Amino acid sequence: MNAHAPATGPAPATLGVAGRVPLLVLGFVGLVTATAAGLARLGWPFASAAGGWAGVHAPLMLCGFFGVVISLERAVALGRRWAFAAPLAAGLGSAALLVGQGTAAVTLYTVASIGLLVASLAIVQRQRAVFTWTIALGAACWVVGNGLWAVTHDLHVAVPWWLGFLVLTIAGERLDLSRLMPRSRLAMSAFTAVLALTLAGLVASTTALGTRLFGLGLAALALWLLQNDVARRTVRQRGLTRYIAVCLLAGHAWLLVAGLVMAAHAALAPGQAAHDAALHALGLGFVFSMVLGHAPVIVPAVLRVTIPYHPVFYGPLVLLHGSLLLRVVGDALGEAAFVRTAGAANAAALALFIVTTATVAVWGARRRG
Repeated sequence: MNAHAPATGPAPATLGVAGRVPLLVLGFVGLVTATAAGLARLGWPFASAAGGWAGVHAPLMLCGFFGVVISLERAVALGRRWAFAAPLAAGLGSAALLVGQGTAAVTLYTVASIGLLVASLAIVQRQRAVFTWTIALGAACWVVGNGLWAVTHDLHVAVPWWLGFLVLTIAGERLDLSRLMPRSRLAMSAFTAVLALTLAGLVASTTALGTRLFGLGLAALALWLLQNDVARRTVRQRGLTRYIAVCLLAGHAWLLVAGLVMAAHAALAPGQAAHDAALHALGLGFVFSMVLGHAPVIVPAVLRVTIPYHPVFYGPLVLLHGSLLLRVVGDALGEAAFVRTAGAANAAALALFIVTTATVAVWGARRRG
């Protein structure tokens, strides 16, 4: 969230890079174990060691990875040391989950989400705007999802709220980063209506009607973003600016797919092909496309390293979207082999992204040296 600069004034009590790196490592523990758990669910023998985590694939990814990195980014933006307790709690929650301490994990994830919400509201106090309130609503969705998990002990009740956390966070950040693009009062009213529809679907997400409303909200948000995101203009430029725009526009398209599948099939109940297609179109196609696009900007802001643009960034992006397309087609055709192969390629795309980003960062440092 590079739009929220740390507060100016005398010596803000923030956390230095040396303290941020272990928090980011905890986030990547969530990513790696969640990915391994997903491959184990698909029956890949090389991931059999992660079979015991197959049932917690969703919280490891949505809370253990995204919870950490979003909280860390928010803490850096706020510039206050106390805010870093949120990513720490989320990372420790994943550690607890991995060793079978489910109650401790839920408690730690809940603490992390409350910390993120407090940090988000602190940013709202600095700048009262639609985008800051949207981001705060996203944090509140994480709190609600964790609370429901704690009360019901049912992951599937929490998952829609966790997805709402990611979607509203991204929507708010895109609204922020596109704020220099003139918008009519009608466009902003439409954005508010889309948020209301999405939240209404979340409130009723345990019902088929609620799931359909949530899907319609996601589809409407995708259409709004495709129409109003500044990426429509920046995609005509070159280099990093164009790469980011391609990531964003591709992500918005997958958000539309996810929303339409949910609306058509009420696809939040596990065990159906539409569920796999909708959740991965949303999680991989939309959310991770944002991650790939913003990593060259966010990682330097968090770790104070330089990541120069290189066309090699398109490799993980193409593999991610190509493999996701294969997965969705496999779901539609009932071809389990397609889904299984695509799942491995999805994981390979994420691994390639990490390796590519690290390699380019090292290459850039050597060039400067």
